[in-house]
Amino acid sequence: GVRDVLFLYEENRCSMTYMYEYPEYLKIKLPKKTARRYPAYELYLYGEGSYAEENKNLLLTGIPVLFLPGNAGSYKQVRSLGSIALRKAEDVDFKYHFNFFSVSFNEELVALYGGSLQRQTKFVHECIKVILKLYRDGEFAPSSVAIVGHSMGGLVARALLTLKNFKPELINLLITQATPHTAPVMPLDKYLTDFYTAVNNHWILKAQDLRNLTTLSVAGGFRDYQVRSGLAFLPRLSQHDSALSVVSSAVPRAWASTDHLSIVWCKELILATIRAFFDLIDENTRQITEDPKKRMSVLNHHFVRHPAKMFEENPEAFTELTGAFTWITVKASKWTYSVYNDSDGKYFTFPLASHRKSYSHVYCENSMLDTSSWIYGCMNTHSSMCLEAADLSWRAELLPTTKVVMLKLQDYPSLSHIVIQVPPAVGNKYTLGCEFFKEDSRTVQLPVTHLFSFGLSSSKILLNSTGLLYNVQLQHFNQIYQAFKIYIESHCQSLKERKPSVYRLHIPWSHEDSIIVAKAPSLAEISAKLHIAQPPNDSSLPELNIYSSPDCQYEVSYPFILVFQIIRFHADAFPVYIVSNILLTYGGQLSTLRSTGQCSDFSLELVRTAKPYKVEPLLSIVVFLQGFNWFREIWESLSLPELDAAVLSSQDAWFPLVSLILFLFGTGIAYWSGVFFSTSLRLFSSLWLTLIRSTVFQKDKLITPRRLCEMISLALVSWTTCGAFAILIIYLQYLFKPVHVFVTCVFHFQDSGHSKETSQNSSTHTVKAQSSVDSIPEATESPSNSAAIAEAVNSLKMHITIFNLFTWIMLLNLPSLIYWLKNLRYNVRLDPDPCRSTAVILIFILEILMNSSTSEVKSSKLLKIAAKVPLPLSVAMLAFGGMHLYRVPHFVTFSLLLHVLCCVV
Repeated sequence: GVRDVLFLYEENRCSMTYMYEYPEYLKIKLPKKTARRYPAYELYLYGEGSYAEENKNLLLTGIPVLFLPGNAGSYKQVRSLGSIALRKAEDVDFKYHFNFFSVSFNEELVALYGGSLQRQTKFVHECIKVILKLYRDGEFAPSSVAIVGHSMGGLVARALLTLKNFKPELINLLITQATPHTAPVMPLDKYLTDFYTAVNNHWILKAQDLRNLTTLSVAGGFRDYQVRSGLAFLPRLSQHDSALSVVSSAVPRAWASTDHLSIVWCKELILATIRAFFDLIDENTRQITEDPKKRMSVLNHHFVRHPAKMFEENPEAFTELTGAFTWITVKASKWTYSVYNDSDGKYFTFPLASHRKSYSHVYCENSMLDTSSWIYGCMNTHSSMCLEAADLSWRAELLPTTKVVMLKLQDYPSLSHIVIQVPPAVGNKYTLGCEFFKEDSRTVQLPVTHLFSFGLSSSKILLNSTGLLYNVQLQHFNQIYQAFKIYIESHCQSLKERKPSVYRLHIPWSHEDSIIVAKAPSLAEISAKLHIAQPPNDSSLPELNIYSSPDCQYEVSYPFILVFQIIRFHADAFPVYIVSNILLTYGGQLSTLRSTGQCSDFSLELVRTAKPYKVEPLLSIVVFLQGFNWFREIWESLSLPELDAAVLSSQDAWFPLVSLILFLFGTGIAYWSGVFFSTSLRLFSSLWLTLIRSTVFQKDKLITPRRLCEMISLALVSWTTCGAFAILIIYLQYLFKPVHVFVTCVFHFQDSGHSKETSQNSSTHTVKAQSSVDSIPEATESPSNSAAIAEAVNSLKMHITIFNLFTWIMLLNLPSLIYWLKNLRYNVRLDPDPCRSTAVILIFILEILMNSSTSEVKSSKLLKIAAKVPLPLSVAMLAFGGMHLYRVPHFVTFSLLLHVLCCVV
């Protein structure tokens, strides 16, 4: 699954964008109040060469566009957009041009820490006001700014509308690139998830107020493994007539998947964006049009369905067919024509009356990819010539090697003829083709292999191509967990040169098509994977469109299910399932300590205790009951948060057995993390023994004045700097505890004066990989010494498990530490801090546990409760932590707090 996500995707088909002159970034002076409030943020204007020199006095006359970088993004990423827009402006002699501004967010890691998202949003609001002030004395002063946001920058742009004093009319166009709109990629802190909730709720509740804002979201496709494309689709309820979501692989003239960074420089995609920008200009205001309908039609033209014609807002309904062209009538149902150095123009007319009874559709294709009109519909004829015709070229669709038109005859009852125009072609070589057919004869249904077939079954069809188009409908292919490889093998009768075949996987409920061009004969491969599942009220079928060669045979096959899509859709939930397994093991160790007086080994206890049937049934029952209104009412009355599984189900991202599979993955990873800790312990201990000789067992009090001072000092560090920093310090301090205990046990065993036989036995004693503590045999010479070593071994096993749990707490809090270190020069104190209060509690807990042993816990009255609590905590963690990873440390902290109480009570 990991290999599928990280490596098994199409090769990079994007071209690099290049600057023809040296790029320059002019820093815009901000008001003193703004600069003082946001010292780490800056605003720049992009320029090149003479254009940059002209703009140094900031007398701007263009159309303002603001670029917002994403997580760890640079303001310099605007250069691809700015440079291509400048070249396009030169082509029109600067009749229109764009001024590209870019914000520097100091490359903040906002995908890992959500505390600065609100600050970034407010700064962008200030930037918009500064930008518009630069134009206020101009003849065509803009009243709004267009925004392009990459990654989290797109979310910040959407968040502008949640600000109380923000005027929605300040933005009229928003284009986001690989922005995770629906949910964070890694929900690592409360500020991040709350920010998402606030933004998405506002866009859903205020959808009517956002009609004047046109939004386009472009996802990267399968090459972008950082932000899966399903997250980049705008929330469904906000999909009104002014919002559009597309995947880059479906964008006309790009047809390429992009990774998370290349989406900002992919030449094909940037060209589509800049062409759209220029088509959006209103000639009267010389700014982006205020008409929302025109904005949407432009975006649909460039990003959804391109008719291979230049955009026109109101194209002519009828056209006069003039010119000294030869008129030729074609009565056959199939027709092809090759053009090469034709000096005379021709009109080929196809009478429809004779075909309407026998056929349902007409399909035409043209390999000349210019932008002129080429197919028309006649409503009357005179002397075999058409005087006036409807331009059907607007019904065409551009594909990589051809432009195609398919018309349903009954939708055009008034048409008498179809006319194909072939202008004089000097030096050009291209082909045209038309055919009439019944839809049933060109449509084949292919059921996809079953979820539980595990490659034991496959589907295969054979197409003996006599036409130009085939549609293979993929039955039961509608869920995100389905993933296949489709193989299309073409065999042709002759070796003559022929046009390449085009294969398109068309998903009707979202703009996520993928297109492949292959020479015939050849073997082509298409990955059939969905970014979003089929909506409940949609009954359409995905299709494989084969734009074929007439004398070729095509074999389409699905050999096997590729892989469950768990890694792609649920990799962020792995920490929850791993910690849940470790917590169950921890509870099992406390239980055996209570019943037998001995602490069991981590790996053995994991195998015995971490069983999916202990947590999964209860979770599944609650998810099932969530479907009933009465249960939801009771749930809400108890003020319980929404189940993560229920939320994922509503987003169609939850599928059969996913929780069970994740739990089993978690068990495996927890097991091998135990092996890793044990191996690391032995290595550290060996190093310790070569440097320091441990002496005697020391039994200290749980709390001493020195220890109390350490607690208070670390609590102050947490409160005044960063909670994660204090957690890291206490983590490193705790690291030496199991090492020290292990070394002491080994040292005392070696010095216990065993017999030669015992010494030989101990020297040949095998250290099991599962736990290094198995390598410490119990001494038999002195009962007191033996008891002390046995007690130390029990404590060591418990410390290893606690340290394993604490490692995951530290890892989940690490992002805020990285953010704090990166911004240390601006502020010593991380504010807001997602783990400050948790850190203070953990400091006191771990300072006590560090010096505890199992002897205090055995006799505790609370041990029974402490041993049983990890099970319900594990269930709660799976229920509420999958989409809120920041909750995981809270559950672990509560369990460790009970352990501390066992040491005292």
